[in-house]
Amino acid sequence: MPHNFGSKHTFTWLRACYFFFFAILGLLVPYLGVFFESRGFNPQQIGFLLAIVLGTRIIAPNVWAWVADKTGYRTELIKLGAIGAAISFVSFFYHGSMLYLALSLVIYTFFWNSILAQLEVVTLESLGENAHQYGKIRSWGSVGYIVLVIAAGAAIDRYGAEILPSLGMGLFLLLALCTLPLPKANVDEAQKRAITPLKLSASVSLFLLSALLMQMSVGPFYGFFVLYLKQVGYSETLAGVLVALGVLAEIGIFIKAPWLIQKFGLKLLLIISTALTALRWLVLAWYPQNLSLVCLSQVLHAFTFGLTHAVSIQFIYQQFPKAHRSRGQALYASISFGVGGALGTWLTGIIWGDGSSSALVWVFAAICAIISALVVLAINMDKPHQHELTQSHAST
Repeated sequence: MPHNFGSKHTFTWLRACYFFFFAILGLLVPYLGVFFESRGFNPQQIGFLLAIVLGTRIIAPNVWAWVADKTGYRTELIKLGAIGAAISFVSFFYHGSMLYLALSLVIYTFFWNSILAQLEVVTLESLGENAHQYGKIRSWGSVGYIVLVIAAGAAIDRYGAEILPSLGMGLFLLLALCTLPLPKANVDEAQKRAITPLKLSASVSLFLLSALLMQMSVGPFYGFFVLYLKQVGYSETLAGVLVALGVLAEIGIFIKAPWLIQKFGLKLLLIISTALTALRWLVLAWYPQNLSLVCLSQVLHAFTFGLTHAVSIQFIYQQFPKAHRSRGQALYASISFGVGGALGTWLTGIIWGDGSSSALVWVFAAICAIISALVVLAINMDKPHQHELTQSHAST
């Protein structure tokens, strides 16, 4: 890595990249389902389309990660992904059929999914021995998410869901601009890297299973939370505020994550997070009309995503040697957010049906989270297993 990877200048642009990357998620995660509904699609079709968004994470991140680890062009791939996603997102302005939107989503998310795994690796390697401070940089992504959740909810309330493509396009362009100042990789060193097969330890395999189940449990939240709140009687603006409340709690936990990880360890924190996530979904299933309890359930997002993600990133970073870190992060993203998220969202659309069974999707989510917690009990998370993961460490 060049010396300027750990500079304050680099950290400033990394914070900006996180801000706009997750600002885009703050627009699309809560409101893409609402946008599809405004285009006339039914819940089953919406579930299928949203599953595509998550399903492309199964293949795309691993393709990009293989290229990143082989060439070392991590920041260049971040830039390519941001620019490619911005260009392909133009397709959302056209009112096409479900097949058209499905193809548009595949193309756009192929570029989109190249960004985050590389951004995580660049950030962690820039921090070096201070990798435990990752949460303080990543929290800027949560700030971006919370800003857009509130702003987009208000904009959709006032102008309708068709405002979404315009908002998204502006954010994509800003993200692309923020990636441009990121320093280039040391290509001479990167070209010396040899790609060797990964041998996953039992602990890593169990962790990936628990992550898959955890993201299956979050499937209903990805695409149907705002629709669920609308069904109960909440407005898009209030729904946006509730989502923002969860992200605000997430920011707080990211700031405290380094202290929590050092004091309690990865395994205990992950068990607590998955158990509280199960409780969160049951509250939504049983008490959706109680605004106070819904607010409490959103505060638990600090554990559902914030602490779970901080722990998971640290665990993956520990387990994979330097030359394989892009593939390690991509594997985590594809199995959890990709396979788990796609399955959870797809099954949510089926369980949702005509809307009369909407509360059951949260019971389904709680069951997935409980099973995830049980799997975590079998994982040894607090000691690296790098010697079990690869046949050669010469590249590290």
